[in-house]
Amino acid sequence: MYHFFIRPENVLNDFIVIDGTDVNHIRNVLRMKPGEELLLSDGEGHDYTCRIDTMLHDEIRCGILSASSTGTEPSVKVYLFQGLPKSDKLEHIIQKSVELGVHEIIPVQTARSIVKYAPQKLGSKQERWQKISESAAKQSRRGIIPRVMPVMNFEEALACAAGLDLVLIPYENYKDIKTTKQILAGIRPGSTLGIFVGPEGGFEQKEVERACAPKEKHGADARQISLGARILRTETAPLMLLSVILFGLEE
Repeated sequence: MYHFFIRPENVLNDFIVIDGTDVNHIRNVLRMKPGEELLLSDGEGHDYTCRIDTMLHDEIRCGILSASSTGTEPSVKVYLFQGLPKSDKLEHIIQKSVELGVHEIIPVQTARSIVKYAPQKLGSKQERWQKISESAAKQSRRGIIPRVMPVMNFEEALACAAGLDLVLIPYENYKDIKTTKQILAGIRPGSTLGIFVGPEGGFEQKEVERACAPKEKHGADARQISLGARILRTETAPLMLLSVILFGLEE
């Protein structure tokens, strides 16, 4: 069954209106017809199984067959603070982390980030990244479309992370795997979690120290963790950590 997202205000009593670019996709790409069924999510935790009733030029009206709470969202909201990588690696990270269950992605310009986007290009970049998130959310039957935030510098990212319940920063020089397992085992449903991942070359030591500083000193009170004996690429580390954390919390 095809999956689309709609705005909550488009849910009207016993029917739902689909508008925007999805109209063309449903009619001309998928070639769906009245009577066919699809799954619609409002991005606020509600899923609707619907049947297409009417297909107009600029909208499609669907009758609601059943409604339910979204059952695909993780019990923990994970915010990924990803150091800007080279090439199109960030697109891969966005796609796969959305499939795994990330709640929000924050690209971060760090000391070792090689990529530096011109301000006039950031808008189009973010728009593309958001479309990748939406596509991945549809494919994986997510109940929300995770937001890809504008690129932040490291200080802005720390300020954003300071409001979360727990912040983790994998660091290759931290070797205590036993404590790492204890920290991960202590993550509880309903909490908010930040994960900082460095670009190629990782974080500078002073960045790690800055992230681990207390919140009252403008740090994020982050906890260093180990991802094991092997050094992982920047595009591998967040996916490995998301897999471990979110699978462990599945019910």
